[in-house]
Amino acid sequence: MPSSRPILVTGAAGFIGFHVARRLLSDGRAVVGLDNLNPYYDPRLKAARLKALAPFPTFSFEKCDLADAASIRALFETHRFPVVVHLAAQAGVRHSLIAPHAYAEANLVGFLNILEGCRHFECRHLLYASSSSVYGANTRIPFRTSDNVDHPLSLYGATKKANELMAHAYSHLFELPATGLRFFTVYGPWGRPDMAMWIFTEAISRGEPVKLFNAGEMRRDFTYIDDVVESVIRLADRPPTGDKNWSGQTPDPATSSAPWRIYNLGNSRPVPITHVVGLIEAALGKTAKRELHPMQAGDVAETFADIADLEAAVGFSPKTPIEEGVRRFVDWYRDYVAQRTPFGSVSV
Repeated sequence: MPSSRPILVTGAAGFIGFHVARRLLSDGRAVVGLDNLNPYYDPRLKAARLKALAPFPTFSFEKCDLADAASIRALFETHRFPVVVHLAAQAGVRHSLIAPHAYAEANLVGFLNILEGCRHFECRHLLYASSSSVYGANTRIPFRTSDNVDHPLSLYGATKKANELMAHAYSHLFELPATGLRFFTVYGPWGRPDMAMWIFTEAISRGEPVKLFNAGEMRRDFTYIDDVVESVIRLADRPPTGDKNWSGQTPDPATSSAPWRIYNLGNSRPVPITHVVGLIEAALGKTAKRELHPMQAGDVAETFADIADLEAAVGFSPKTPIEEGVRRFVDWYRDYVAQRTPFGSVSV
């Protein structure tokens, strides 16, 4: 990424965006962080993340909504970002069942505004967050980027598939290099309160029941945040150039003759949810009260990423064992809870 111009990280107050921004800043890069600080989960946590980024002299923050086309255009026109790491979105599979319009605004209209900014203002590489949710009704394990993903089970998953298609259209029409990242259950310090790792840890800490869906018969490809960040940083320096051998007769869904590429970003080691609960119990020194529930709408029983393409592209694959990752998260979580009052006073 040899440029003096800043990198744009959208969702910089979010979980993955915060970690990516911090790594870029630690590596000496200038970063403009964008976030609208919406209240989908406690904005105090987002403010605390931004407070941790503030001491870096090459960091600046813009509070802005992705759906605000004029503001997004002005931001791109001012900075002409050489690389954009687009991680902002309305997240959450289950929330998309009750607030669908929020997903259309942030994930479709907002993504279109990012594409337009990249198109008109000299972006050399757009990396954007997709999701393992695009695999939807697929049951062949592991999930491969070469699989067809035309059967999403949630609106959230559908918007992420739409992002991939929109990016491909811009890559084809305007030669915009674009890389889609299908994240698989990312977890770790500074994680999201609406995700299983946090929910389980909080419930066990408080002596409240842990709800296990599908009667506890769930497996997830938990991917530690540091491994995700390392993969993103390596990919940022490798914009796709297009595959000259790509054929419309036998189209590979993960590649194109346009400068567009899709990667799975997972640990490639799925574990039972019950095993994760056991690891949290051990880390906390407390026993969980387990409640078994049926499968929830929009959910899937198992996720498992085939990451052979990622390994070939960047010479790296996620490697943090779930045992180590859970311990690090629980240690951070205890710290966070102990400091929650001062965190609550943070202002941005």
